[in-house]
Amino acid sequence: MTLDLKIKNQSFILHPSSVAFWKEKEMLLISDVHLGKVSHFRKYGAAVPQNAVKKNFELLTATMRFFKPKEVCFLGDLFHSSLNTEWQLFKEWISTQHANFTLVEGNHDIISPLRYKKIGINVVTELKLNGFLLTHHPEKRAHFFNFCGHIHPAVQLRGFGRQTLRLPCFFKNEQQMIFPAFGTFTGTHIIKPSKNNEVFAITEDAVFKVDL
Repeated sequence: MTLDLKIKNQSFILHPSSVAFWKEKEMLLISDVHLGKVSHFRKYGAAVPQNAVKKNFELLTATMRFFKPKEVCFLGDLFHSSLNTEWQLFKEWISTQHANFTLVEGNHDIISPLRYKKIGINVVTELKLNGFLLTHHPEKRAHFFNFCGHIHPAVQLRGFGRQTLRLPCFFKNEQQMIFPAFGTFTGTHIIKPSKNNEVFAITEDAVFKVDL
């Protein structure tokens, strides 16, 4: 189940895969995929299941099929580290897609922009569109609403007794919305929202607004 959201008179759909679809632009916004992270950790002996790599690509494909975007913008940390075996998998995946791709550079994006250009991905430091500022790190800039990632936000929900549940979330205030991480094996950071914030938590098959 998705969730519809209006920001600056523009329409967005929040999806359980941790992405947002900008209707007017037919643009898919995705943050912190961290491709290559699983292979990077396995290389150094970490017991990370190999099927985590497959899951990332399966989720990317399913999300693209659901929205059929004309544009895709990765909000940084698309690839976790230097080149490894997942780069070839990504090249093969990109070759099957028909959208225009842009990467807003994140702190983990150390692969040369020339390599991205060869596979049809434009690399920028930030993107400004219709009063929106798309970055990797959270930014505050006058007259812009900021979409960003980097933090991997999550919210901790409390039930009866001592029950708690941690869920990834979209974290929104008046000037900004921080995206949850798309990639598996990325970790999360619990945010502490105030009454002026909006939190949209994510389960496996739904996005819902959290009552603060």
